[in-house]
Amino acid sequence: MHKEQLCFTTLTPYTDFLITSSLDGVVKFWKKTRDGVDFVKEFRAHNGEIKSVSVSADGRSFASAGTDNTIKIFDVITFDLLAMLTLDAAPRCVCWVHGRGASLPLLAVSLETDSSMRIFDGRGENQQPVHTIASLHRSPVSLMAYNNDYDCVVSADEGGMLEYWRPSGSFEKPDNVFQMKSATNLFDFKKAKSVPSSITMSPNGSQFATFSFPDRKVRIFDFSTGKLYRTYDESVATIMEMQQAGTALQKLDDVEFGRRLAVERELEHPTVKPRINVVFDETGHFIMYGSVLGTKVINTFTNRVVKVYGKDEPFRALNLALYQGQPEKKGVVTVEMAASENPLIKEAEERDAMLVATGFGKVRFYMFTNDEQISKSERDVQNEKPRNVNARKQEEQKAAETGTSAIVHTTYGDIHVRLFPEAAPKAVENFVVHSRNGYYNNVIFHRVIRKFMIQTGDPLGDGTGGESIWGKEFEDEFSTLKHDKPYTVSMANAGPNTNGSQFFITTEKTVG
Repeated sequence: MHKEQLCFTTLTPYTDFLITSSLDGVVKFWKKTRDGVDFVKEFRAHNGEIKSVSVSADGRSFASAGTDNTIKIFDVITFDLLAMLTLDAAPRCVCWVHGRGASLPLLAVSLETDSSMRIFDGRGENQQPVHTIASLHRSPVSLMAYNNDYDCVVSADEGGMLEYWRPSGSFEKPDNVFQMKSATNLFDFKKAKSVPSSITMSPNGSQFATFSFPDRKVRIFDFSTGKLYRTYDESVATIMEMQQAGTALQKLDDVEFGRRLAVERELEHPTVKPRINVVFDETGHFIMYGSVLGTKVINTFTNRVVKVYGKDEPFRALNLALYQGQPEKKGVVTVEMAASENPLIKEAEERDAMLVATGFGKVRFYMFTNDEQISKSERDVQNEKPRNVNARKQEEQKAAETGTSAIVHTTYGDIHVRLFPEAAPKAVENFVVHSRNGYYNNVIFHRVIRKFMIQTGDPLGDGTGGESIWGKEFEDEFSTLKHDKPYTVSMANAGPNTNGSQFFITTEKTVG
């Protein structure tokens, strides 16, 4: 688990690492073992939200992009931070665009502010891009996905346009795919007025899958032809229709369905949409994605749902990662080893599939495995001290409701006021909240006593009105501070413990 909500989970190919990243800019490395995962290392990678992550095709390089205008490059094998790229604007998307065995790692980066894509030396040795693709898209590029088998990148922009391009040479569309874009279905997003939130390549590169908003459709395309192969509708309207007709995979009671539907509507939030993805299994025939009923596994060949993970779990799966390898298998197996009855060798040969998912609004990641010995009472692992969300919100709100200085704008000029929240916390909070809410706007100094003070804060303007932010009078606060000097601000009241909204400023030395 993390201290903040998780954004992405990434399983590295060939190197068997799980990398998780969260809203507070933290990246954690976990090593896949036969029994699950072991924590390896934690990085405070960014000061702010992580917008995008990417792992290279060889599983050796990992990159994260944050709202702090930086990109961090990690070496997966040594789980070490290699380099940092500092950009002149916030990055939108990162993607490794070199194949397995490439001598020079390449990292493509798009920005929030323009439609260009910049390609950097993936070693981080040069802060300047080695190439910039400026004219391919007309809107900022929100997604990029690299196809290792075709040495080709598919990029999508905010307008719903998809483009193919090679990450080297002429940086144009490869020759071994469609000739005319008009003969493909790549304009379907534009026609549907939708934008992909994720693009995932199949293991053999023959297909890619997308999830898009606002139509909430899963689309599978043939890579070489750009033709649409399958479409699955996960829109709220379809979900409600199937629930009412009784044709859904699982009939939910009205209360539970209403709760899940409320979460579905929250997925439209701009910070949530980029986290939703679709993943392929190693054969390329099955896809998995989160839905209102759980994590669906669909056989795209037969076009049927074959399994639903977590259908009874209280979280909505968003970002998925799938592992189907053999974590203990090392080196070459000889004939003698294969023929032996050694239980350790048999154990190492076993596959240990694992599906990892993040949940909406959750600080945990969830692992679905083949282990049947896990009990619900023992499965939750606390590797972070949980934060009290309500207490944190109250602290943040309290901090926002106080201050140490203010400026009172008048028709005769500005009055600069120093506040002492540690000495008079209620009076300061009352003044600050009223000021921010515009309570004091256009009120007059209704009471002016020469060589003594000026008084204001009454919306009625006659000294009889005004109330505190709590809707009632609040008590006096006695402290070491006095108002016996000129230019001191104090609460005005009609007697002990009758403070409301009015205050006065002394203009001469007084006895107080």
